[in-house]
Formats: sequence, C-alpha cells, structure tokens
Amino acid sequence: MLYLGIDRLITLYLFSLLRTLNYFCKKRHIPILMYHSISKNSENGIHPYYRINTSPDIFAEHMRFINENNYSVTTLLDVKNHIESGIKITNKYVVITFDDGYCDFYTEAFPVLQKYGFTATVFLPTGFVSKKGLKFKENETLTWNQVRELNNNGISFGSHTVTHPQLKSLRKEDIRHEIIHSKEVIEDKLGESIRAFSYPFAFPDEDNGFMTFLRDVLQESRYDCGVTTRIGTTSMKDDIYFLKRIPINSLDNKKLLNAKLNGYYDWCYYVQLVSKIISAKLKN
Repeated sequence: MLYLGIDRLITLYLFSLLRTLNYFCKKRHIPILMYHSISKNSENGIHPYYRINTSPDIFAEHMRFINENNYSVTTLLDVKNHIESGIKITNKYVVITFDDGYCDFYTEAFPVLQKYGFTATVFLPTGFVSKKGLKFKENETLTWNQVRELNNNGISFGSHTVTHPQLKSLRKEDIRHEIIHSKEVIEDKLGESIRAFSYPFAFPDEDNGFMTFLRDVLQESRYDCGVTTRIGTTSMKDDIYFLKRIPINSLDNKKLLNAKLNGYYDWCYYVQLVSKIISAKLKN
C-alpha cells in the first residue's frame, strides 16, 4: 500500500503535529493491535506493509511500553460493551490480538503477556489446528492442548474461519460453513462460547452488499463482535462486527507504536479504502 518511509514520516510528523495543534478532535479511541507471528523471520523481499512477523525482542519492548505508559489491556467484549453503552471513553485502553494461531504465540508471546498480567485474543483457522502441530504459511500452528492451556490461563480465542480463505470469493453456503463450523469446532474443544470473529485477508468494505450479508451471518451465528484488517483505532461510532485494527510488525519501534496507539496512523484507513474502491472499479 504505502512505502514505509512515507508512511512513517506522515504519521510521526504531519498527523502527530496536527493532533497537537487541535486540528482534529481529541476524542479517545481504543487501539486494537493486530499481531501475527512472533518470530525472528526477517521477511526479506516482502513489502513492509504486508509483513506479519514481530521479533520476540520487539514484542517484549512493545509490551513494556504499554505497561510503562499505563494502558489498561482490555478485551474485545469490553470494547463492544463500551460502544453499545455510548459511555465516553476516558481511560487509556488497548486490545491485543493475534491472527492465524501460530505456535510462537505459546512459546514467545504468552510468557511476556504473563509477565505483565496482560490478556490477548488469538484467532484460529481451525483447519490448521490439531492434536499435533500443523503448518500454516510455513509456520507451525498451535495444538489443541496448547489452546486449552492458554485458555485456562486467561487467553481468549476466536474464529478465523476454517481454511483462511478470502470469504468474498466464496459461494454464500461456503461462507456460512467457514464462519459457523470454525466456531463450533473451537466451542467443542474448549467447552465455552466463542464470541469473536476475525476476517482473513483484505476486508472488502467497498462492497456494501457483501458487508450486509456478512453481518447477518455473524449475528445469526451468535458472534458478539468481529475485527478486520481495516486500519485505525476503534471509536464509539464503529460497527461492532467490523472493528478496525492497527497492524504491527518488527518495523514498529517505540516512537511509531506510540503514534499508532494515539491514533496518528488512522489516516491510512482512507488511503486504504480509496485504493479498494479504485481497484474494484477497474475490475468492473
């Protein structure tokens, strides 16, 4: 989407300055951080915007920063309740999420989260979780025994479909299967209700008809909330089924992380949306 240098400069200098000068309303929003793999894989050859790895050292630095700056790590269901209540957000909250259910969450991220007493939500593509470690995108995934252990120690889980497809490309009955069956599998393995859903791949918010159908399926399947790859912090006006998140990887130093937590990166959403609309029109 954006070259990292331009992305960083605009975020750290232009929008942070405009916020400071009160060009934008300073209503407090809730950042939902989107991590994937916690590993040392450098992802050479991959554009910075599409990188999904955060090194263990950088991740530990992020969690230390959140702790030292007095953020309360909360849950997606708490965010849902905030939005539905209409009560103004006054405290510094942050939500921590992980997509794809990689095993390195168990080995690298969880010990750091435990150190600070933080919780997180891990979204599982259930077709890649089993009794033995499988691989998804060449990375080993969690086993069900690890999932149960994590769940017993304060980590929440949600659905990330069964096979991690771009849902918009599927038939409606297949979309329903991906959303409903993944929820049923996790509920059977954990013995509790699964209430959060994470949309895989780029979210098609340029397609209002698809969004309406997707919201209906999530509601019918008794999900309470959902997250997407739409960039931005969450505000009181957001749809609880299509919450924005902040993508994180190893290139996020403390200065950039702080800017993202404070909403200075939210401008990227509009660039992201316009690019989707243009791409959709060109295809038609």
